[in-house]
Amino acid sequence: MGAAASISGEGPFSEEDVKTLAGDAWDAAKWESAEKTEDGKVTKEALMAAFGGSSEAAPAAEEAKEAEAKTEDEWWLTAGAVDEENPRNTEDFKYRTYSERPPMVHTSEGGKHKSLMCKNLTTELFEELKDVKTGKGYTLSNAIQTGVMTPHLGVGITAGDEECWTAFAKILNPVIKGWHGFDPETDKHVSDLDPEHVEMSAETLERFNKYVASTRIRAARNVSGFSLPAGATVEDRHGVAEVLQKAFSKFEGDLKGTYYDLGSLTDEQTEDLRSNGFLFQKPKPTNLLTYCGAARSWPDDRGIFHNDERTALCWCNEEDHCRIISMSKDGDVKGVFKRFCELSHAIKASVESDGGKFMFSETLGFLGTCASNLGTGLRASVMVKLEKLNENVELLEEICASLDLQPRGSAGEHSAAVGAKWDISNKQRIGFSEVQLVQKMINGVNKLLDIEEKLASGAEVVKGVDWGVAAAEAAAPAPAEGGEAADAAAPAEGGEAAAAAADAAPAEGGEATEAPAAE
Repeated sequence: MGAAASISGEGPFSEEDVKTLAGDAWDAAKWESAEKTEDGKVTKEALMAAFGGSSEAAPAAEEAKEAEAKTEDEWWLTAGAVDEENPRNTEDFKYRTYSERPPMVHTSEGGKHKSLMCKNLTTELFEELKDVKTGKGYTLSNAIQTGVMTPHLGVGITAGDEECWTAFAKILNPVIKGWHGFDPETDKHVSDLDPEHVEMSAETLERFNKYVASTRIRAARNVSGFSLPAGATVEDRHGVAEVLQKAFSKFEGDLKGTYYDLGSLTDEQTEDLRSNGFLFQKPKPTNLLTYCGAARSWPDDRGIFHNDERTALCWCNEEDHCRIISMSKDGDVKGVFKRFCELSHAIKASVESDGGKFMFSETLGFLGTCASNLGTGLRASVMVKLEKLNENVELLEEICASLDLQPRGSAGEHSAAVGAKWDISNKQRIGFSEVQLVQKMINGVNKLLDIEEKLASGAEVVKGVDWGVAAAEAAAPAPAEGGEAADAAAPAEGGEAAAAAADAAPAEGGEATEAPAAE
């Protein structure tokens, strides 16, 4: 029977199913000889019997039914209509428009869509906002497209420009509150980029250097006046690249380095950047960035900067205009934060020297593409070896939760890390200042090391004594005035978007992957 024997669907198959897809393999005599059902179709068994010597038709019919079932099951990929008039369309991407709320059903109600956008976008709210358009032409349909077409996303909505955060506040604010536990209606964000406000004693540094293999701190910055990647025109994208390259060219001292245009990399440069975890790549369809339009015209006007010492890194036009990253192959968290602040200040000074400014809100902090990276947008992480805690992942996760930390192992969720090396970072992004989040990470990791050493000595650890509410209160600074940051970690997004990369934005962030802090 050949390939016909691989049919998994039961049919029945109509004459058109078989005739159209069989093409040259169509055999009318065999079709006529096949045993039919009352409605003139054939079962899988009858089809196989009739076309026994010709296997092409049966698999084709099976493929047709599978394709039809997949289309019906994945309606979200074709929902709405292509917005043919959108000037930002490209050959590889077309924006869609929705005349009515797409029939998304949240997972909490037995549906496929996981996002907070789906959960909070009622039919009434959709009707209220569907005709709203920002000055740069970004619409509600544009904002929700990635969430409609990518059901597993946790946030499910993007900003295409700075105005989106006010124009679509009625849907974005509930998403922000659900993701961060921060209420834009009542809370205020506070920023503090003074590294001298971080406390890390010589003793703490010595201890970190014993256990910590590397440190990395990252956040995004966007330039006001240009659309964000999800809504950018060719001119926007090029303008951002020019602004950032001008800033990079002014870097002096330890920050001085080289900019690499992503589309002009040699094989040698590509391998060098990839091996060091500096390279980002075109997002995959499962990522936040693909169906929001942020990957259009790839890799035009995207690039990577790193300093000569390879301790400072900047990405141009990935999820946001610029992702700034500071790193080191030791446990000097304060030193890495100092360099991070210098990067931010240097880019800001260059932008402002030409009359520009960063996107920033007194309520939401630094603004960008995804709600998961508002506020500080900052992720401070260390790669730390925890051999005893690695033996009890559940305990490690519970302790980290009490300290507002997020542990990421190298062997997948809820599993021990290879070599007992854990990526430990702050959970929160908004409602706390940069200094507070870095300090919480330092204090929290210090507490983890206390517990690690106690377990290594053969002693037991007790909740509420060695860790827990009392320990967490002692370790954590007070939240920023007016802010209530989330206790729960944002699901790994997009950024993100990469889910597998330790530095990706939580849950939604860029799928162009930033490697975990080097081991």
